[in-house]
Amino acid sequence: MKRVITGLENLIKSPPTWLAGKKAGLLCNPASVDSQWQHARLLISSRLPGIVHALFSPQHGFFSEKQDNMVESEDRLDPTLQVPVFSLYGKTRIPEKRMMENLDVLIIDLQEVGTRVYTFMYTMSYCLEAARQHHVKVLLLDRPNPLGGIAVEGNCLSPEVSSFVGRYPIPMRHGLTMGELALMFNKHFEIGCDLEIVPMTGWRRNMYFRDTGLPWVAPSPNLPTPTSALVYPGQVIWEGTNVSEGRGTTQPFELFGAPFIDQPQMTAFLRDYPLSGMVLRSTAFEPTANKWQGSLCKGFQVHVSDATTYEPYVTSLLLLQAVLSSHADAFQWKSPPYEYEYEKLPIDLIIGDSDIRQRLERLEPLDSIITSWKDKTDDFQHLSRSYYLYN
Repeated sequence: MKRVITGLENLIKSPPTWLAGKKAGLLCNPASVDSQWQHARLLISSRLPGIVHALFSPQHGFFSEKQDNMVESEDRLDPTLQVPVFSLYGKTRIPEKRMMENLDVLIIDLQEVGTRVYTFMYTMSYCLEAARQHHVKVLLLDRPNPLGGIAVEGNCLSPEVSSFVGRYPIPMRHGLTMGELALMFNKHFEIGCDLEIVPMTGWRRNMYFRDTGLPWVAPSPNLPTPTSALVYPGQVIWEGTNVSEGRGTTQPFELFGAPFIDQPQMTAFLRDYPLSGMVLRSTAFEPTANKWQGSLCKGFQVHVSDATTYEPYVTSLLLLQAVLSSHADAFQWKSPPYEYEYEKLPIDLIIGDSDIRQRLERLEPLDSIITSWKDKTDDFQHLSRSYYLYN
């Protein structure tokens, strides 16, 4: 298998001449590595000595050590490079003047996971805005979308429920790389910073992460494997409920359940609905942290058998309807706060449309709900093609 060459590796191989003598910041985390697991900050500072003057970290911290939402990380000093590490998920989520004023360029190298509610793309968008304001150029090093670049799935975000898990009207599974997202945010959503992308070599839109030949380093603690990333666009909805999404287990998002789940009853509900590209296996688990800590949760594990036909978002909405139908007495929506929103229901922020949540509650046919979002999702897919870097 021919390996994909990331933007990081292409930068190291042939850095732009204009980078010479510049002062750079680097937004990165543990997944910012090359094919030999060497970290971006070490590779860049070795290839271009003295260029890195500051580091920036997204949600979960510079070492991806923070487990959950709204668990902030502090600024720190990088012990290797002896430069400051500014947290963009701490006292602020927007780069401040003190962080940017001595920089000429901000290099961004983050592994995105193809899902609207994953906050890294919004940290990137705030960096683009701050870079424009402080006259700093942005150099983004592109990486694969682990879900591929063909399938687009789900409703577009409604502006009424915008938040740090949704700034722009895009679908849950957007089908773009971080570089393509940056181009769209910068041009279509009119950020207007000085942006340059270092693209990958060898990536094709039909590739899932397993096809890239690249090592997987967890971009956040609860996405430990490419499979957890594959199910995430759907299974993340359990974060807005009292059903465990498997946090506190070794298989987050692949597992879901609660002490009140009646597995035969749910299985009976699902009998008339084909579940494409996956097998739903009854199981039980006991979370060591988070929801239902120390309690036996009855539920299921999602086993993806064919990624090309598996629809994570639609599948998980169906699973949610099965729970709503079978366990109306015990099921609850999670209460705020969620990602710094203190009034709106977390599930509305996650699904991205309160009307869809209400229709799910009424157990309206899922086909009808899907039809209601199709036109806007088709429009997004047409728009997104304008920003493709890879055919």
